[in-house]
Amino acid sequence: MIPYILQGLTLGFAAGAQPGPFQTYLITQSLANGWKKTIIAAFAPLVSDGPIILITLLLLRQLPKSLQRGLYVAGGIFILYLAWSSFKQWRAFDESTVDRSQNQTGLWKAALMNLISPGPYIFWSLVSGPIFLKGLSESPSNGFAFMAAFYGTMILLNVVVIIIIGLASQIGERIRRGLLLFASIALSLFGLYQLWLGIMVR
Repeated sequence: MIPYILQGLTLGFAAGAQPGPFQTYLITQSLANGWKKTIIAAFAPLVSDGPIILITLLLLRQLPKSLQRGLYVAGGIFILYLAWSSFKQWRAFDESTVDRSQNQTGLWKAALMNLISPGPYIFWSLVSGPIFLKGLSESPSNGFAFMAAFYGTMILLNVVVIIIIGLASQIGERIRRGLLLFASIALSLFGLYQLWLGIMVR
């Protein structure tokens, strides 16, 4: 069981630390709404990854490349939508009117973005899926130990990032607003990159 726990810890840390659309979205929401109302969004993979795991383990490797490219395009469009939302938050930024009541909405929006983003599908298809299946074939406890270590580490790291960014943004309104613009630009770049992967890569 220990080897599977160690693999889960390592891959969970890598998934949480690797820059990507989901992590950028968490940073954006922490800047816009504060870390206390954003922490719940760190748990979005627990909502979205169930279907992702089932799809990747059962179907993804058998999908034609055209459908795989379509997944990139859909993910890119949604990420660009989030970037536009963040940009509008930057334009209308007012510390006195920041919305502090979007915790549930943030959770489901983050879960939806994770669900249609190709990253988790590719990760579970190529990396975590084979490890999980191997652990289950040896003992159910091995598979579930891997899952617990993976998600525990990834979610904890996301929470830490949200708190650090949220606390850092309290330095001043101008810095916080600037960071929000930077995050919206980063989201735009991720969205355009995923569109490029879906349209251009063969």
